[in-house]
Amino acid sequence: MSRTQLSQLAVLSAVAAHASFRGAAKELGIAPSAVSHAVASLERSLGIRLLARTTRSVAATEEGRRLLERLRPALDEIAHALELAAEARERPAGNLRVTAPRFAADLILAPRLGDFLARYPDIVLEIANEDGFTDIVQEGYDAGIRLGESLEADMIAVKVGPELVSAVVAAPSYFERFPRPDHPRDLTAHRCIRRRFSNGTLYRWEFEKDGEEITVSVSGPLILGEDRPIVEAALSGAGLAYLFESRVGDYIADGRLVRVLQDWCAPYAGPFLYYPSRRQMRPALRAFIDFFRHIA
Repeated sequence: MSRTQLSQLAVLSAVAAHASFRGAAKELGIAPSAVSHAVASLERSLGIRLLARTTRSVAATEEGRRLLERLRPALDEIAHALELAAEARERPAGNLRVTAPRFAADLILAPRLGDFLARYPDIVLEIANEDGFTDIVQEGYDAGIRLGESLEADMIAVKVGPELVSAVVAAPSYFERFPRPDHPRDLTAHRCIRRRFSNGTLYRWEFEKDGEEITVSVSGPLILGEDRPIVEAALSGAGLAYLFESRVGDYIADGRLVRVLQDWCAPYAGPFLYYPSRRQMRPALRAFIDFFRHIA
């Protein structure tokens, strides 16, 4: 195939899409006569009629339709490659909206936001804290961050954090009144500090040991929605709390909190950034992904 034929095929595709020589000419920025000439030359070189023309309409013939159907993926790839080349010279800029649960915003994003914004001063970053899975296309976000188990199969996912480990903790004063649980089932007899997500659901505590998975619907007199008050409540002896190990490691180390059921708290995949399609990626989103991508 010659380079001339490649340009002629692009013209043919535009004519078929608009069902008009004039519409194709306007899209391509060339004269209608040049469009007509390109199609006629392509038909002569192939020896088949690709368009059926009348005084009122233009439509692909059966041969033209089959040709365009087979060509469309290749033409789309060429267009995408050109878009990426154009984006590469652009400086990341503009509004970037990301939805993330509170823990990811606090542990993964917040400590590095200053460096990110210093590197990309033309990006305006908005982070919305939402705990439930969010349809980023419907809600108008560029990307979202969630745990891998929450992702839809059609999403492109990039790891942005290490493996996570949970911890069940309580103050020493709590265990002066209640025995330490030896098994997740024992939690039903304890006063637990429960968590309600922003979507209204109460979190059920999850455990795993030697391939056995257990989910417990705990009970207790206190329901909170964020890590900080849960930690403070646990420190005050209000009950057992279920938190990320990284949240309470220092308190465990200095004895202000006591950890239990550690053998039932297996590590699991950390957070992933997800987005629907590489074809829609803007330079600002690419910069965000590259900056926060987790390297093991």
